[in-house]
Amino acid sequence: MSLTHADVKKIAKLARIRIEDAEVPKLTQELSGIFNWIEQLAAVNIESVPPMAGVGDYTLRFREDNVTDGGNRDAVLANAPEASFGCFVVPRVVE
Repeated sequence: MSLTHADVKKIAKLARIRIEDAEVPKLTQELSGIFNWIEQLAAVNIESVPPMAGVGDYTLRFREDNVTDGGNRDAVLANAPEASFGCFVVPRVVE
C-alpha cells in the first residue's frame, strides 16, 4: 500500500500529531513500509495454526474472598524514606 502526502497529513491530524512539511516525505516512506509489512502479514496462511491458550473457553479459578490487612506494615514502611505513626511521610504539596 502506497500512501500519499495527503494521507500522511490526515493520519497525523487524526492522531493529533503536529508534523512539519519537511517531515512529510520521510514519514510517507516509513508509513508505506509499515503498511506493506502489515499486508505481508495478512497474506500468511494461518489455517493450520492452533488457537492460543489464552483465548479458549476456560473457567476462572475462584478463591475465598477474605479481607486482611496484609499483616506486614513494618516491612512496607521499612522501604519508606520517612515514616511516622505507622504511615508514610510525604512532602507537603498544597499550601
